[in-house]
Amino acid sequence: MRVAIIQSNYFPWKGYFDIIHDADVFCFRDEVKYTKLDWRNRNKIYAREGLRWLTIPINKDAVNQKINEVRFTDNSWMKEHYNILSSTYRKAPYFRQLDSMLNDFYFIKNWDTLSEFNQYSIKEISKSLGITAQFVDSKNFDLQGDKVERLINLLVALEATEYISGPAAKDYLSGKEHLFEEKGIILTYKDYTGYPEYQQLFTPFEHGVSILDMIANIDLREIPYYIWGWRKL
Repeated sequence: MRVAIIQSNYFPWKGYFDIIHDADVFCFRDEVKYTKLDWRNRNKIYAREGLRWLTIPINKDAVNQKINEVRFTDNSWMKEHYNILSSTYRKAPYFRQLDSMLNDFYFIKNWDTLSEFNQYSIKEISKSLGITAQFVDSKNFDLQGDKVERLINLLVALEATEYISGPAAKDYLSGKEHLFEEKGIILTYKDYTGYPEYQQLFTPFEHGVSILDMIANIDLREIPYYIWGWRKL
């Protein structure tokens, strides 16, 4: 059982969906502390003026809360973000498929928390890309111990035989690889290099932008090639 565990992000980049695709089970880990100036409530889009941050306004007390406790102060930002994304990508060849998703995410449902919004949108985008991973939430597990112990306990609860981690985790997992081995879990670090370029609205090409950029510029049926399909050729 291949398992990946990551905090939910606001319309994350293509690498996030690459790691979901690699996994049999993908676990949102939103019962951990919210981190300021991270990807939980913001991401980058590619506008005419260059890279632009799209940031959800949240209560200043969020820094003292878990991710799944962070609530929206109001929902006025949704219309603002929709308008920004519409004006940015309206001339993109596949804007209509992006617009359909944005209407679902922003206007059809009511959202109270950051985690609910992020998780729903990530699961819906994954579905549209043909990803078949099972989604679970770490809040439904009784986890004890320090950061690494809780991670390993969660992997054991999920019956993981392999843990697919982002490369940034090497900083705190270095020297603790034996803890995974003791539980019969293979520790694998995701490699995010080598993604092929696609036609964006502007130049030079930018890899580190929200998945929304791909959805606006590429037919949904072709997007998987640019995220993981190219590796099979």
